[in-house]
Amino acid sequence: MRRRTTAALLLMSSTLAAHDAVAAPSQIIILRHGEKENAYRLCDVGVQRSLALAAQYLGKGAKDSLFPKGRAPDGFIAITLHTLELVSPAAQSWDKPVILYSALPMHGQSGKQTEAILNRRTQEAAREVMTGAQWAGKTVVMVWEHHHIADRHLEKQFPKEKVTLRQLLNLDAIASANSVPETWHGSNFDYFWIVDYAKGGSRPTRFEAKKQVFAAPYGNVPSNDWGTAPSYPQGSKCE
Repeated sequence: MRRRTTAALLLMSSTLAAHDAVAAPSQIIILRHGEKENAYRLCDVGVQRSLALAAQYLGKGAKDSLFPKGRAPDGFIAITLHTLELVSPAAQSWDKPVILYSALPMHGQSGKQTEAILNRRTQEAAREVMTGAQWAGKTVVMVWEHHHIADRHLEKQFPKEKVTLRQLLNLDAIASANSVPETWHGSNFDYFWIVDYAKGGSRPTRFEAKKQVFAAPYGNVPSNDWGTAPSYPQGSKCE
């Protein structure tokens, strides 16, 4: 009886492992939150970016939609107030909720505590996206805090665990061949990282860094090159 129970448990374990292996999305679109005014809200430029993204790339009927014709994104995931504010117009256009792995600013919370929360929420979100059955073969938009997208120094601070999407989504497996940056530049709010996965695979098969370039009426939203600083309108409240 004990042998049969052990065999059944081993079979269940291997079945679950196989299920996890085939549960990755077909595509993950990663972007950073918009320009911010303070810890709680986007600045005027960041708000304009949120509207521009919905109108041009991520919203229903977008002019240069990132999604194939006739296909809707399957989910929008965010982590902070800034990321939630950025993606909400696009998600609302599809009548979809934003799934929030909340890491919110709290009075009296230290930088170290905030970092630990962001680490944990990033790990939880990535695990669910890469193994959750509801995301298998789907298209997922993840709007994230930039240090936890990719940050070489942060990764070195936590050598025994994975703390960035670059690690957790296996982007580091293709870094040398496809030029996945080791760090998301602090000056860049205007890029998508588009990652494709083959059916049944957990390693990316394609990576593209795509710059956000907006047409009127959002032509003034910054579209600076990777690693260069943006310029803001005079009087802007952006940090």
